[in-house]
Amino acid sequence: MNLKWELRNGEILAEERGAVVVSNHQYTLDVLGMFNIWDVADRISAIAKKELFYVWPFGLSAYLAGVVFIDRYDPKEAYKQLQVTSEVMTKNKTKIWIFPEGTRNKNFTKFLPFKKGAFNIAVSAQVPVIPVVYSPYYFINPKKHIFNKGHVIMQCLEPIPTKGLTMEDVPILIQKVYEKMTAAYKELSKEVLSDLPPDYAYSPVG
Repeated sequence: MNLKWELRNGEILAEERGAVVVSNHQYTLDVLGMFNIWDVADRISAIAKKELFYVWPFGLSAYLAGVVFIDRYDPKEAYKQLQVTSEVMTKNKTKIWIFPEGTRNKNFTKFLPFKKGAFNIAVSAQVPVIPVVYSPYYFINPKKHIFNKGHVIMQCLEPIPTKGLTMEDVPILIQKVYEKMTAAYKELSKEVLSDLPPDYAYSPVG
């Protein structure tokens, strides 16, 4: 696809510990970014919707790479699966990667509201939240059927501890993470978009 993936502050992901990794979700390409840094993060498992398992060969590749598929239409079963995954995370010092927006965000100018699932898991297990921010996919323009070569920056932010927090603190935790990721995304947007020529066919909506 002629994409250049650049990981920043990768040492944060490399540290051996249980953690919940949260990142913005712009496109199915997000998963390719994860695969590109899988060796850095070491023990890591991503959470994805069950429907993606049936998109072959991607689904099989993701399954073999350790992706956990959950059924969004069966909340009880999804919750059980996440509970098991959470136990493995704390016992084996594994990181769980979740997209807290819950669905692909087609607006490249701002994030969707974060759902609380990832943060509930982090607080319940008393493990830190590690934000990872993807720069905007400026090289995709669905309206003009354009997919150019591009540069994607994946920036790891400082871990946010949950030690001592309770479920009552989750809304504040979500807001804190959201604000830090939003600020980082704005800076990354300026960086990658400033180098584009004036006539570049960039669309803020994917």
